Formats: sequence, C-alpha cells, structure tokens
Amino acid sequence: MEREGNDCDFGGDVVSLPCSSILSSTFLLDHVGEVVVSLFSDGLSWNLVEPVENDVSTCLGIKYVSKIANEIALSDIYAVELLDISLIHKSNLPRATERTLLVHETKMYHFTVHGFIRSKSQPSQWILTEYTFGHENLQTCQMWVDQLNELLKLEVRRPRNLLVFVHPRSGKCNGCRNWEAVAPIFSRAKVETKVIVTERAGQAYDMMLSITNKELNSYDGVIAVGGDGFFNEILNGFLSPRLRAPYPPTPPGFVHLAKDKGDSLAADEDEIFEKTSSQIENHLPLISTPNQPRSRISNSNSEDKAHGFPVPNEWFRFGIIPSGSTDAIVICTTGTRDPITSALHIVLGKRVHLDIAQVVRWKTTPRSEVEPFVRYAASFSGYGFYGDVITESEKYRWMGPKRYDYAGTMVFLRHRSYEAEISYLDVEPEETMPTPKRSRESNLLWGLKAPRRSERSICRINCKVCNETPKNAANEICSLTPHLNSETRRWVKSKGRFISVGAAVISCRNEKAPDGLVAEAHLSDGFLHLIMIKECPHASYLWHLTQLTRRGGNPLNFKFVEHHKTPAFTFTSSGNESVWNVDGEMFQAHQLSAQVFRGLVCMFATGPEV
Repeated sequence: MEREGNDCDFGGDVVSLPCSSILSSTFLLDHVGEVVVSLFSDGLSWNLVEPVENDVSTCLGIKYVSKIANEIALSDIYAVELLDISLIHKSNLPRATERTLLVHETKMYHFTVHGFIRSKSQPSQWILTEYTFGHENLQTCQMWVDQLNELLKLEVRRPRNLLVFVHPRSGKCNGCRNWEAVAPIFSRAKVETKVIVTERAGQAYDMMLSITNKELNSYDGVIAVGGDGFFNEILNGFLSPRLRAPYPPTPPGFVHLAKDKGDSLAADEDEIFEKTSSQIENHLPLISTPNQPRSRISNSNSEDKAHGFPVPNEWFRFGIIPSGSTDAIVICTTGTRDPITSALHIVLGKRVHLDIAQVVRWKTTPRSEVEPFVRYAASFSGYGFYGDVITESEKYRWMGPKRYDYAGTMVFLRHRSYEAEISYLDVEPEETMPTPKRSRESNLLWGLKAPRRSERSICRINCKVCNETPKNAANEICSLTPHLNSETRRWVKSKGRFISVGAAVISCRNEKAPDGLVAEAHLSDGFLHLIMIKECPHASYLWHLTQLTRRGGNPLNFKFVEHHKTPAFTFTSSGNESVWNVDGEMFQAHQLSAQVFRGLVCMFATGPEV
C-alpha cells in the first residue's frame, strides 16, 4: 500500500507524503502537543513540531529527559475510534500552542488509536494505552480513521465473532466482574460476542456438546471466563462429539489386568472401539491408525452433516479470561494472570498450539466392568496426593480458593501412599531432550540429579521446540502423535507404593509454584511429563513440596522422584482408592490409559514473553 511522494489536499491541509509513508498530517496529540503523524503499512509514528518545555528535568545537577512514545506498531493496535468535537487537553502543550487555543477557543475533532504497551515491572503483562489526535477538519480525521481501519482489516487472524461462557462462581466469584472489565475491549475492536452466563455446573459442557457444527462454524473461537476446570468443561464438550481418536496404546495384556482374578474376561480393545464407533453416523475421518478403526465426527442430525467441523482446526481458537483459583493454563500460554492481557491476546488474534492429553478410564473400581470413558486434559492429571486434595476440597467449597490450601494441608498431614502399577512408553533420549544425545547410563544418573538451569529449554514465545516439525510427520496422524511412531519405543513398568502419580501436559506454573511442576515442559512438543513420587519419609516429601514453591527450585532432584517424558502411559491401582484430579475436576478411575496429541487445539495466546 506504499505510495510515492506527492502532495495531497486533505480538507485544505496540503501535505507532502514521504515515499515510505501512506499518509502524513499535522495533529495535536493529547497531553503532548503538535506533532507530525505518518502512517506506514506496519504502524504509526509521530514527531513533535516543537519540543515540550517541561520535557527535561534536573536532579542533583543531572539532566533527565522523559521518554515520550512516538510510535505504535499496527499489530499492537486493536481499535480506532472517531470522537465527537471537543476541547483538547492543554496541560502539557507548549505555551505558544496553549495561548493560541485559549484565544480562539478552538474545538477539534478527534480520533483515538487504542493499543497496548508491555509492562516494565510485570513480565508478559500488557497495559492498555491510547493516543488521541485532534484536528480542526473532520474530513482529515475521517480519512485517517478509514485508512487505519482498512489496514487493520488486513490482520486476517483477528476474530470477528466469538462465543463467550462466563462462570459467575469461579475462583473468588470474579467471573462476571472480570468480563465487564474487558468487554469494552471487544466492543472497540468490533468483535461480536454471544455471552452466556452459566447457571449450573456442566451447563457449558452440555451446550458445547449439543451445538451444531453449522453454528460452531459461525464463530472464530470460544472464550472461557473462569478457571482451568471451567475451560476443561468447555474443551471436553467441544472435543467429545467431534474427535473420535483411537484409544491410547497399551502394553500387552493391559486390559486383562483388570480381570477379577479370572471371574470374567475383559473385553478386547478393538471390539470396544468398534462397538462405540458403530454408533457414530457420519464417517468423516479425523485421526486413525493402521490397526484401529477410522475416527469419525458425531452429528446430531443429517442437516448438520453438510457442515463438517475438522479437528484439529487452525482457525478456531480457544481463549481464557482468568477468573479461577490457580489459572495455570492462562499463565503458561500468556505468561501472566491478567484479564486485560488475555483479552488483548484474543482481539489481536494471537495463536499458539497446545497439546491435549486423552485420558481413558477403563474401570472405576477393581470389580467394575470394562467400560471405557474418555476425558481430555489441557494441563494436569494426578492421582494419590492430588486426587485426595481435590476430593477433600469439595467439602469446603464455601471457603473459595482457600479450600485448596486447607485441603492440601490436611492431606499432607495424613501422608498416605497407594500401591499401583504404571507403565510408560520409553523413547530415545534425543527425542525427549533438546540437549545433545547422552548414553543410557547418563540418563539413569540424570534421574538422580536435576539438570542445571542452563540445560533447561524453557518454553517461550516463538519456541523452537514447539515449532519444530516432527521427523516422522508424514501425515496428519503422525504429526499429532509423532513420538508413538518411534521404532525404538518400549514399555517400562514401575510397580510399588506411591504418594502421588501425575502427568503434566504443560509446566503448570501458578502463583504458588512459579516454575510449575516441570519447569522445562512445553506447550506443544507432544510429550507428557510423568512424575511418580515414591513412598518416602514425611520430611522428605515436605522438602519436595517446598522446592515447588521456590523460583529456580529443583523439585525433581530427589531419589524418590521419578520423572519421565513420554507420549503415553497406563495406570492400574492395586487398592480400592481410585480418584484422579483432571484439570481440577474429580475423575474416578481404577485403571486408565493416556496419550497426548501434539498441538491438537489452538489458543488465543503467544506463549510467555519472558
């Protein structure tokens, strides 16, 4: 859109356009003074016509020059508004300009450019900013507004229509208040929002489950105003009817481990899958493997079949306005727990891929029938300590977020352990570590000693690990489960008593664990971080928990802690206790299997900036 230099008449204002700019005019910038503004294809810049007199201050003989913003990138602008005629703010204008305005009582037309700046004190936090430009001629202001809006329309990734679910009781019951705080951002950005304030548990899940593909195709994404559990509810409602993926791989004889001492035969995995898949009407494949039936989309009626909804989907994204108790997912994807920052990521159309774990429950109790039930997790699934905490906390919902601290203390004091058997897929070291290849002996030693800080590949914006194309990604199936196709994979079994068993999809950073459960976990690398805490003295476990609360701590640097990067694992409890914590929600499962899909969904985010 660049034009060569020439003279143009905008309402009697003759301007010489630089060869590199689209427009150039003189305006009065509110709180600053008279400036020459130039519009480029990638943003705005302006320079003072004359310096502001109070721009330089002196302290102890040292001169300090205040930094006045003089540009904003187009990618940082989320809206442009034409304002009614009014007086310009004169407090910081040069004296000559002030006198002119006072004598003639000049009223000006204005247009405001809405954008953001990055906080200097809070990492990854974005702060709203606006620049108001005044001019005596309405046509000039309108010309600039139109031109800026035309350029903003070229930002094709920005959403235009969103479905918003608000959880009014999430966290400290801030859901409605947080939405009211960010709603003007969506309005200015001309993003249409259909807002649904939920009135009961599971309502968002039911609505996402029943919404037709035709209606879903009319939205650019879904926003959850709530916590991790609320997002999990929406995610499962979205994926359950649309993604019928093969069950996770299991070691030989896994399902038969659930037999009641020979009293009954467990159903064959393939037979179970055939039975459940035969109930699906539409035969559009999504994910399949050579040894398992093709995946399908479930549709509620024949008319909806014509409006397929592909999964995974590049353009359809999910967003979270943090209003929960921990908000680990939003902290890991945006870098901060700030509703304004999250709203800006959404309206600006940011995108980052996120791994999703498929958790399949085969049995709820030792003697129950084999009835597979699928859940999806975006952050963490945990058993033992984690399952006990979520169970205990349900008794104290009236306490709000503090119930987790109280429940955690009560469960810690009990110091229970559980007997279980876990099997996980072991893959080659070069697949799991971005560092140079090491011998198997050195990997065994690594299990006793945490890597140095410099060895950790922390997930950041434009992460090389997450953006790396898998070597075996010959088709869609392999790109979602690249590490399941390794020729050197093998099942490794661990049996004993465990205080906890956890599988982290992401680092799970939060305010109480600044580095998360696993500092080097990535958003989209196709790995789960399996963490098994073996039975240990009470004091040792306390030491482990203390390391989680420290920035730069090493919670995995203990002999009783096993940490494995794996694409899939299985679990079987040897007792009657069987409660899991899946993204902050209770999930009873005596026997389960899990796998991770790499980058299955897209989020309105960029990843942490710092």
